[in-house]
Amino acid sequence: MAVIETIGLTKIYNETIVPVKALHEVDLSFDQGEFTSIVGPSGSGKTTLLNMLGGLDKPSSGQILINRKDITTLKERQLTNFRLQHIGFVFQSYNLIPVLTAIENVSFIMLLQKHSRKKIDQRAREILEQVGLGDRLNARPSQLSGGQQQRVAVARALASRPDFVLADEPTANLDTQSAFNLLDIMEKLNREENITLIFSTHDQRVIERARRVITLVDGAVAGDEKRQQ
Repeated sequence: MAVIETIGLTKIYNETIVPVKALHEVDLSFDQGEFTSIVGPSGSGKTTLLNMLGGLDKPSSGQILINRKDITTLKERQLTNFRLQHIGFVFQSYNLIPVLTAIENVSFIMLLQKHSRKKIDQRAREILEQVGLGDRLNARPSQLSGGQQQRVAVARALASRPDFVLADEPTANLDTQSAFNLLDIMEKLNREENITLIFSTHDQRVIERARRVITLVDGAVAGDEKRQQ
């Protein structure tokens, strides 16, 4: 069953001045457990599409169905709560809270979701162990390498078992070894926890791991390749 569907998804910026069509009638569906890369040249609409799927930006027209719920009809407060409960995000700039430790950063979303303290602590420790940071629970971001910070960000995104995770250029600031380590971890968690992962990327290292590659050109789908599992 499709976790996400887009129907005629269109985004036009500066509609009243000089219109820029960032997305043009994009029809896509994503199934549970996918490991998908969205690729294309700069300006092709990759980040715009991710922002739409994550409810961070509203389309000019079209629908986004997440578990058959049309999020384009939600009011801002409803949308904020929906994102909190259903969607995980991984950004290339990590976006960790500097004054919090690794385990506190990972716990943060679950605290907002009002899980019990016992459940939060257990899950945060478990997911940090899974990403290889079981010995760095109390380290702050400034005490971690770039690769370690991105692993904390991945753990935070996956901790509450969202319906899907959106990752915008997650390896962009990482050296080769750190990127491979991160991809190994994300691939393992994708298979073990069956969480849908959708990447926006230029990175060939990510593209080679993907089991589906969607190519955007000028805001439209130019290719959709599904590979052997």
